[in-house]
Amino acid sequence: MVTLLSVLVSRVSRSQAVRLVLIGSACLLAGAGAFSATQHVSYGTGLYWAITTATTVGYGDVTPKNAAGRAVAAAVMLTTIPLFASAFAMFAGAVAATHLRRLLGVAHHEGTGREVVILGFHPTVPRIARELLEAGREVVVVASADSSSLPEAVHLVHADPTTEDGVRRGRPERAAQLLVTGSSDADVLVTAVLVHQLAPEVPSVAVAHSGSVVAALRELGIATAVSGEDLLAHTLAKSLEAPHAGELLLRLVTSDGYRLKEVSVEAALEGRPLSSVRAERDGLVLGLVHDGQVTVGVSQDPTVGQGDRLLVLEPQHSR
Repeated sequence: MVTLLSVLVSRVSRSQAVRLVLIGSACLLAGAGAFSATQHVSYGTGLYWAITTATTVGYGDVTPKNAAGRAVAAAVMLTTIPLFASAFAMFAGAVAATHLRRLLGVAHHEGTGREVVILGFHPTVPRIARELLEAGREVVVVASADSSSLPEAVHLVHADPTTEDGVRRGRPERAAQLLVTGSSDADVLVTAVLVHQLAPEVPSVAVAHSGSVVAALRELGIATAVSGEDLLAHTLAKSLEAPHAGELLLRLVTSDGYRLKEVSVEAALEGRPLSSVRAERDGLVLGLVHDGQVTVGVSQDPTVGQGDRLLVLEPQHSR
């Protein structure tokens, strides 16, 4: 909502609406002063009369008593009413145009380098987008399916993400992160190929249901590929081995009290074993990312190297 409001304000400020409101306000204040002088009432009473006249409310409790007052009233009605009406019409038009562009997905997207671009649509995308927005991230969704369930703050690009033009319109090369999803594994694979060609350096996650497709995505160079079926199967299996494992995993990804982060390794930690890093670093270090592969570091104690990243669980308020 905040994003939408800022867009509207910026667009309206560039139009004539602001000037119309300023001119109308000046006429209203001048009319209030003239009414006060000609009718021998306080300026506050004159301002009250001018506002009720300009807004066409006209209670009738304060009215002009002579010809001069009636002339002032005519001047106020002929200036303020059309000026304010025109300004409000422009603002209403801006609101309608913004919603129409959002509905049709024709709004132009340049890319800021901070957003998460989601290519494709899946029933889980609205929830993913909502949680990203709550975490303070900017979200762009490129989809051709019905996406009316998306949060209002999401920037929607109505395009087919399985085509090169559709992917380009999402500006993936300018994104901070990319998420590739879709209604079928075939769509995900096609989109992932296009993403790899257009934005090979941007961290990407692809969600697929088939283990073979996940393997193909990893061979393609997608940094992380998640199989929905495999993830569910492993979670259920771990829950059977440890009854509270499923609840623990759910708490890790849904709690508002803490968050999972992937952070770069400081130069001072390079060349040291992961166990040593865990003992000294704030937060709970869950694992190490090396060459795109995650090491938990339970059965082995890997050495932290240059370019590695840490998976850290820390309080939500931590920076």
